[in-house]
Amino acid sequence: MKTLRMIFNTADDDQWILSLRYPKDDVTATEVETAMQTIVDNDVFVSGPVSIAGAEIVDRTVTELL
Repeated sequence: MKTLRMIFNTADDDQWILSLRYPKDDVTATEVETAMQTIVDNDVFVSGPVSIAGAEIVDRTVTELL
């Protein structure tokens, strides 16, 4: 399963992470940065992000044993 993790800085020098499952396979850094900047600019969350720290796609494989 792939997850897009958008990492933001908060006003109190902490990090705030928004994780979205199943990002499209051809998502670009520009698309992610634009979305993140929109979140910051529009103050979408009550005590949320104030700047962009980074983004990453995490690809996790789970193997059932039992």
